[in-house]
Amino acid sequence: MQKVQNKNRDLISSVKKIQQYGFEVQGGFIVGFDNDKPNIFNRMVSFIQESGIVTAMVGLLNAPKGTDLYKRLQSEGRLTDEFSGDNTDFTMNFTPKMDRKELVSGYESIISTIYSPKNYYDRDLNFLKSYHPKRPAKHDINPGNIIAFLKSIFRLGFFGKERRYYWKLLTWSFIRRPEVFPMAVRFSIYGFHFRKIYEGISDHAAVI
Repeated sequence: MQKVQNKNRDLISSVKKIQQYGFEVQGGFIVGFDNDKPNIFNRMVSFIQESGIVTAMVGLLNAPKGTDLYKRLQSEGRLTDEFSGDNTDFTMNFTPKMDRKELVSGYESIISTIYSPKNYYDRDLNFLKSYHPKRPAKHDINPGNIIAFLKSIFRLGFFGKERRYYWKLLTWSFIRRPEVFPMAVRFSIYGFHFRKIYEGISDHAAVI
């Protein structure tokens, strides 16, 4: 366990170093491996939040046909269906070692947690505090971007359930780091988009 914690700290340190040089780290995360234990869900949430990876896409493990994983699971008699092609639709095409209900429930807890307004905006702030490019980013101010900003004020700032966190992030960036203000707006819009996607997937999974 200590080795895992040390490895996570090293990974987070590496992500932070990349961010400090002016790069945004995006991450794809998978749960459902044979060696995953029930604590994987909390560990993944902690890593994503602490690292400040704003765009964190999480999916369930599947075995695409023709891969070594597919061949191994086939030889073990664990394949159940064909891979849907979407590892975020709550389906798996094999029998996992962890109880399937526990795994799906844990997966849902990850995405509902990391894309909840508080956690998502905390992650935005975490990233923007670490983001220090050597050269200031050039932002294209055009009618389309201005309209998107005004729409975000209306939808997120006035009527969105995230409005408290929206204004907190925009106020902080405008006063403390005005050069990242456009990014703060963009991330706010991204967060709304991500939540809608995952809420739709969760609703669909509840019907299945």
